[in-house]
Amino acid sequence: MAIDLNCDLGELADAALETALMEYITSANIACGGHAGDEATMERTARLALLRGVRIGAHPSYPDRANFGRLELPLAPAEISLTVRLQIERLDAVVRSLGGAIVHVKPHGALYNVAVRNREVARAIGEGVAQWNPRAALVGLAGSPMLDVWRGMGLAALGEGFADRRYEPDGTLRSRKFPDALITIPQEAAAQAARLARSGAVDTICVHGDTPGAAAILRACREALLYQ
Repeated sequence: MAIDLNCDLGELADAALETALMEYITSANIACGGHAGDEATMERTARLALLRGVRIGAHPSYPDRANFGRLELPLAPAEISLTVRLQIERLDAVVRSLGGAIVHVKPHGALYNVAVRNREVARAIGEGVAQWNPRAALVGLAGSPMLDVWRGMGLAALGEGFADRRYEPDGTLRSRKFPDALITIPQEAAAQAARLARSGAVDTICVHGDTPGAAAILRACREALLYQ
């Protein structure tokens, strides 16, 4: 493919579904205990990624499993940096035990969305990553200030687009509280992925593993991106 296709994994109990999703991607963002995941799911997902030649990324979040990391928590910047670093280190221990390496970090859910507009939170995330490995790339919303914050810290930053989410006119993602926030028709998601790839504004495109019909959406996106 001409562009990286990523998916958030290690979040679901359905191992068969996650195995199917892995067939169509080039990067996997693995939940590392904040919103979902434990050592068993991390090992299962990382082992599969290594088998498929899929790049491994850490997917840290607010430490809030009850709400799947989708609610903002009132944490101080130092607390955000700490939880991000500890979550990455937890996954890193598993991945290294399998002979692999984490190459990128993508915040999850509310932590990602807050960092889009809050430079202090974005910096806290960057500091947590830098404390672990300052050479790792961070993935964030393409065109958003969070990327500028990370690059200003001397960190590599990759702009991300979403095939399975609708956007607001200002380029932010439509909130999941709205019923049309998700794109679940494979052909529509594939068309959006192709548009994003042609724009040259994104380095990677995401389909969420828990989006209904995610396997069919990823298959359609992969096919569309092969010809970009």
